[in-house]
Amino acid sequence: MDEISRYAVGLDVGTSNVRAVVAGIGKEGGMNVIGFSEAANSGMRKGVVANLSGPAQAIDRMLGEVERMSGYEVNSATISINGAQILSTRTEGMIAAGANEHEISEADLSRVEDVALRGRVPANQEILQVVPLQYSLDGQGGIKDPLGMMGSRLEMRANVVSVMVQNYDNLKRAAEAANVTPEQIIPSTVAAARAVLTERQKENGVAVVDMGAATTGVAIYEENDLQYIGVVPIGSNNITNDLAVMLAVDTEVAEELKRRFATGNFGANDNPVVIRWRGKDLHFERRQIDDVVRARLEEILEHVRKELRRAHYEQKLPEGMVLTGGGAKMREIDKFVRETLLMSVKIGTPTGLKGVADAIQRPEYATAVGLMLLSADRANGAHQFVRKKAGKKGEKVGFFGRLFGKI
Repeated sequence: MDEISRYAVGLDVGTSNVRAVVAGIGKEGGMNVIGFSEAANSGMRKGVVANLSGPAQAIDRMLGEVERMSGYEVNSATISINGAQILSTRTEGMIAAGANEHEISEADLSRVEDVALRGRVPANQEILQVVPLQYSLDGQGGIKDPLGMMGSRLEMRANVVSVMVQNYDNLKRAAEAANVTPEQIIPSTVAAARAVLTERQKENGVAVVDMGAATTGVAIYEENDLQYIGVVPIGSNNITNDLAVMLAVDTEVAEELKRRFATGNFGANDNPVVIRWRGKDLHFERRQIDDVVRARLEEILEHVRKELRRAHYEQKLPEGMVLTGGGAKMREIDKFVRETLLMSVKIGTPTGLKGVADAIQRPEYATAVGLMLLSADRANGAHQFVRKKAGKKGEKVGFFGRLFGKI
């Protein structure tokens, strides 16, 4: 048996829920899921921390369940970040590397990256990832990795992913308040892509659309690189709120209607809807539900279309779109997205996992699983994210113990 030598932890901090997945990594590289959990979250608005205590308490409460299930004390994790302030910036730089017979080194790559970043990312943005899209060496383009090649002039084109410093710092503080040190902070949609995309999809061209509760993220891959990322500040909770307003019901009733009766195959069923709520039968017309859901879905998809257009990839992705997140659980939503955006659509679920993985092979767990896989990649030396700010590792005392200790 492959004895566990280290652990990988993914922590997805969403607006409505926090989720975590823990996997044990064996000495021979095998990986088994040994724990997972989720808990309701509060104190966040559209993917951004608005109140530190809400996410901190949710993380602390949820990790208690994970630790009991896995037998592993979680002190660090790879954590998701979200919000419309995530930017994708194209940049380029050039340096004189040396004489004609100069061999390109790691120092040269670092230097050309510094030149490419200088003045291109606003001062209020924290850089999360620098994705080199292409290098050129003495005019020869199309180079993916020039390390060890010979040349005198090195150029680089890159995609820089960044987020507002305040949002980054607040998320980091919320995690540390629950005594969790961030190993990496990764955009949610990038993490979801790690869990659901194949190498072929990323090479040919594909979009991942992560439909969360309050946001919808769009990440585009081509030639195996992240070409673009954007976040739309609308999600599946907006459908719930619309139903509550238009049908004059509580949001709990609206959520139940959405969960049980919302579908992407509009007009296929005209039967009245009846649900039992607090001892009473509530009656609704199916057409009313369809009209509300359809209107909001059309708005979300129009924003997704704008993101594809902004990235110059509308109608240009051979592998189409992969849907993840809680919004992807709606029945036949792939059919409606396909008809609206005129592209192939799949529902993305994490697969190929071992251990206690059956319960997390769902679209809403794609981000948490992807974060766990990125944590394992980092442990195996495949770390490509340029910023990692780690706090001090302390004794696991919980959120309130930590708060009272500070006082």
